[in-house]
Amino acid sequence: MEEQSGPDISDIGRKAGRGAIWSFLGTLVTRAGSFILGLILARLLAPEDFGTYAVALAATQFVMVVKDVGVMSAVVQWRGRLEDIAPTATTLTMVSALGLYGVFFVGAPYFSALAGSADATDVVRILTAVILVEAVTAVRSAALLRWFRTGKNAKAVLAGFLVNAPVAIVLALNGAGPYSFAWGQLAGAVVTGVFMLIYARLPYRFGFDREIAGKLLRFGIPSAAGIALEITLLNVGYIIVGNIMGDVWLGFYLMAFNVSSWVPGIIGSAIRMVSIAGFSRLAERDEESLSLGVQKSLPLLITMILPLAVVMGVLAHPLIILIYGEKWELAAGVLRFLAVLMVVRMLTSFALDILNGQGATRSTVWMNLGHAAAMIPAVIVGTHLDGIRGAAIGQATAAVLVALPLAVLAVRRAGVRLAPALPALVRPALGALLSAIVALGLSAVTVDIPFVQLVVAGGGAMLAYLLVVVTRDQVHLVSDRLGRLLPARAR
Repeated sequence: MEEQSGPDISDIGRKAGRGAIWSFLGTLVTRAGSFILGLILARLLAPEDFGTYAVALAATQFVMVVKDVGVMSAVVQWRGRLEDIAPTATTLTMVSALGLYGVFFVGAPYFSALAGSADATDVVRILTAVILVEAVTAVRSAALLRWFRTGKNAKAVLAGFLVNAPVAIVLALNGAGPYSFAWGQLAGAVVTGVFMLIYARLPYRFGFDREIAGKLLRFGIPSAAGIALEITLLNVGYIIVGNIMGDVWLGFYLMAFNVSSWVPGIIGSAIRMVSIAGFSRLAERDEESLSLGVQKSLPLLITMILPLAVVMGVLAHPLIILIYGEKWELAAGVLRFLAVLMVVRMLTSFALDILNGQGATRSTVWMNLGHAAAMIPAVIVGTHLDGIRGAAIGQATAAVLVALPLAVLAVRRAGVRLAPALPALVRPALGALLSAIVALGLSAVTVDIPFVQLVVAGGGAMLAYLLVVVTRDQVHLVSDRLGRLLPARAR
């Protein structure tokens, strides 16, 4: 029997597991800080300030993906020595980012007008300058991800946030409005970039090798296009709502979308830190190893996100009112439907990571183009029919009926077998159904008391979910490990 080449699967799993833990902890801390920052700014700023910021955020999220024409993803996925490609990759990212920022600096007034917020022009110019900082550090950040050194990455991001938050708050207190977001994030990006350069310990050199550049771009451009389309699909709702309904309603929509992004922001970001590198190493071994890796990780992902989506959707009103105050209550009706979108976002992002790890980057483009063809008209029609709630319904419907089936088809065409993972999804699905019933029932008897609704109905829903999903064998396994651990510590 011929010995298989490539890295050992268990070794990849251990490295990815450790990386995921560090990534999750780092992301949890920074997202918790961002949440607190959001609470503070929500009380200092008006809804129209959030609307203006939403326009700049949409532009920034798009340029952040395409700034390096996918070179960062190509570096993570590269089969070979990193030192051989670093100078060429650094040159490509810098040239691309400078050109792209020039385009957005000139085009900012037109982009802002299209989104129905002409006042956002300068905010767009400031916030998109983050890509210039990111271009300097992109290859070093990719190196940390490639080596599963996500703890270093998390520390750098945390250091940036510790600068971002005070800058934003001080500016908001002094009447800077949406500019407080922009300057805070730009200052934080600079600090994060400095730490990335220190941690990566990769010599900073420019260079250009035509053959290497060709290989990087052949992988990177389709990858960047696929992820750019993903980001565009997430942010096109801002543009449509702002164009049709104006800044104030866009502010409510952004608030709901931000809440629906908590789970992708924490769990999804932690997974993405290691998933492309992990799937790349598995695909480097063979197709079956990649399938096994996906089959093990997919049920875990779904098990984590379903109860959170249920609580977010069923208890949207008390959640928004308790955290942000009654002036933001209009965002709650939107959040119910964006909770559904959140689940699909997590799954389609996971599919993109699988495809990028496999090298099937062109499939990510076709997958997202199909989603865009359905989602954009759905959001336009929904917004005209039912305002911001209609926009959310349009996004959720297109995601469930089009995006998810296309993601499954693309992953299967890439050679990944999903069927063996299906039996492991039965318990999470039943648990989610029961938790939704429990949440609805308990929220009905605690109505008009947001805190009690969240504690009683949310806690009851989570307990119901755990009773269905956690098996007796898993309980015994945890008990046995705790039993062995406690006597050891006592000794």
